[in-house]
Amino acid sequence: MTGLDRLLAASAALASLLGVAASAAAAHTSGGETLKTAAQFLLFHAPAVLALTGFAAAGLVRSGLARAASAALLLGLVLFSGDLAMRALTGTPLFPMAAPSGGVILMAGWALAAVAALVPSRR
Repeated sequence: MTGLDRLLAASAALASLLGVAASAAAAHTSGGETLKTAAQFLLFHAPAVLALTGFAAAGLVRSGLARAASAALLLGLVLFSGDLAMRALTGTPLFPMAAPSGGVILMAGWALAAVAALVPSRR
């Protein structure tokens, strides 16, 4: 496992931690539904990043594409979930168009994951 793989895996674990925290906060705040959506995105995508990172490290998929997919998913989560959480907790966005940009990056990450799975690895 490379240093990049470790960083991606640690970032996925942090996303899960934040997803659990956001889920708990959603139950106790006025912006609960928005925060709940942010939490769900974090919790749903973090295992995918862990899986992609593991597949890349094991040579089961095209590693460069899988790592790029993981990075895109994490960036998309920061923008999408970060924007929703900021709106729910402070009433202000992360920055204009952060959530839509994050959503597009998440979709691109999933497309990269598909390509990584379909292109034969170089083992």
